[in-house]
Amino acid sequence: MRRIRVLVIDDSAVMRKMLTEAMSGSRRIEVVGAAIDPYIAVNKIRRFSPDVLTLDIEMPRMDGLTFLSKIMAAQPLPVIMVSAVTERGAAQTIKALELGAVDFIPKPKLDDRDSWGKFSRELVEKVIAASQSKIKTKSQSWRNAVQLPFEKKYSADVIIPRKRPETERVSSELIVAIGASTGGTEVIAEILSNLPDDAPGIVIVQHMPEKFTEAFARRVNTSSRLQVKEAEQGDRVYRGVALVAPGNRHMLLRRDSVGYHVAINDGPPVNRHRPSVDVLFRSIAQVAGSNAVGIQLTGMGSDGAMGLLEMREAKAATIAQDEASATVFGMPREAISIGAVGMVKNVGEIIEYLRELS
Repeated sequence: MRRIRVLVIDDSAVMRKMLTEAMSGSRRIEVVGAAIDPYIAVNKIRRFSPDVLTLDIEMPRMDGLTFLSKIMAAQPLPVIMVSAVTERGAAQTIKALELGAVDFIPKPKLDDRDSWGKFSRELVEKVIAASQSKIKTKSQSWRNAVQLPFEKKYSADVIIPRKRPETERVSSELIVAIGASTGGTEVIAEILSNLPDDAPGIVIVQHMPEKFTEAFARRVNTSSRLQVKEAEQGDRVYRGVALVAPGNRHMLLRRDSVGYHVAINDGPPVNRHRPSVDVLFRSIAQVAGSNAVGIQLTGMGSDGAMGLLEMREAKAATIAQDEASATVFGMPREAISIGAVGMVKNVGEIIEYLRELS
């Protein structure tokens, strides 16, 4: 089984070393080289033919965003951005995803060794997923990735116990719930930018750290007729509004005498994610029942599959993005495989379906 060839591009010698060490623990990955700037990287891409690039944003001679745009125009490759956890870094990362980067990973603090174990596991997962992404045109032979050991994996039970959906006083307002991971930012942006201002209330979990979800919501808001914002405790959910779960916090749907609102929760990660799609979908199943639509978009892993099944059992409409349009088909595939999906649609068909609900 051929190993995934990775080229590291970063002007920091310390980061180049640490990124290389983080990936070297996986038998699936081979770091074929490193470059301190895009000019050197171009020669190494020609020499080593990497399958995946990791790319810094702030570099001398040419910044990462400029280099990314040139690479995507001349020789598209799966790129994972290595991003600073700052407001500026978050905004630049969202731009990189728009330019074609498959995914990103925030840089851990250099003096926090405890965070490097988690960073290494996440980086390996993202590299494997990137190597399988749709931008990849070479033949793939490593579809079933070997995973590293992970910390304890919690289910949605730790946040919201499973129970029968509420059947009384169900609001007549329709709720749309969307879950996504790798490749999801651009699909979500495309969907929200093509909906009218009277679209049903939308709640979204996109796997992202804090700061990045706020930057993502703010950017999508500029191109959408909807009000798109990072969710806060108690935000009401109504037509024309799309709420994005805040990074590093779960989001649940609640209902009171006025209507729907969201609750923000600091419980442990579910399926190793916070926010978790399973948590949101389960809460939707319990309080909205058949007055809901659940949509599982592109992403790696299985987060959201069980929650979507609970939505379907509560008579909600359930949709999975099709394989042809998904950057990574993992999350939709898992939902389909357990019978959670009523419809499989491409992005254009999902948009049309939601427009008909408006």
